Amino acid sequence: MRKVLVMTEAKAGNLRGVSLESLAAAQRIAEGGEIITVAFGSDCSHYANVLGKHGANKVYLVGNKEFDVYTTDAYLQALRQVIVEVEPDAILMPHTAIGKDLAPRIAACFGLGLVSDVIDVQVGDGDVIFTRPIYSGKAFEKKKAVSGIPFATIRPNNIPVAEMSRTFEIVHFNAEIKDLRTFVKEVVRKTTGRVDLSEAKVVISGGRGVKSSDGFKTLQDLADILEGAVGASRGACDAEYCDYSLQIGQTGKVVTPDLYIACGISGAIQHLAGMSNSKVIVAINKDPEAPIFQIADYGIVGDLFEVVPLLTEELKKVLVNS
Repeated sequence: MRKVLVMTEAKAGNLRGVSLESLAAAQRIAEGGEIITVAFGSDCSHYANVLGKHGANKVYLVGNKEFDVYTTDAYLQALRQVIVEVEPDAILMPHTAIGKDLAPRIAACFGLGLVSDVIDVQVGDGDVIFTRPIYSGKAFEKKKAVSGIPFATIRPNNIPVAEMSRTFEIVHFNAEIKDLRTFVKEVVRKTTGRVDLSEAKVVISGGRGVKSSDGFKTLQDLADILEGAVGASRGACDAEYCDYSLQIGQTGKVVTPDLYIACGISGAIQHLAGMSNSKVIVAINKDPEAPIFQIADYGIVGDLFEVVPLLTEELKKVLVNS
């Protein structure tokens, strides 16, 4: 049995799905041991019941206002103090922008190895085995800690969330924060209240074949029906059809949704690196020789401006009017 510490993240007042997926991974590692979570922000007490419902034995609440907006200095100091007090046997964090910034610093502070972008966690012969993709998702490697404690970041949408309601303890942790070098005065968000692209279960993605920014409105209509998010290839972003925040690929976001619909995307290797691990891939393209069809589970050869509206209307009949 192990004591596992899980750092959680929230966005727009709600826990991110990958936080609960990290808890599910922690259950595998703990093998009946203690699972401890840490949540940040002045509203973090609202997350305690959800964390307890998903397996946390103890919830550390770091409720200082300094944590309402992420800064490296503040979070690093607080998390270091929690780790020193808890003395965990393993540490997990979400593989998000925050996790990718914070995890290497924590690893350096405690002299730990770090396995990043983990998509599966198993325990065998007493070792914790982490699986992560390499070579842009073309292969997978398994890693374990040979010294120190296991420490990893968990990629969203790969480990099923598990519920394990239990009695849990709340610890109000007063982190001592000093010598801050960074202060956030204002946060300007480009995205709307729609689904977060990195955690979406359905992604409708457009490439150069979308032809214009107006073309992406067609994709957004389909995404809204499926409660999904809209993404884009680098070509579409370079052509200024959409913002770079939607870019999926080797130099953009990596997504692993249940359903990925590629519209007007040829399938360049750089784009495939960001979405090839999607569970079901549907490609819509006028060119029957487009490389995207080689990895697609289903292919539709046709004009996306004819196919996508038809899909939207038919799905609306099924999903909205049923």
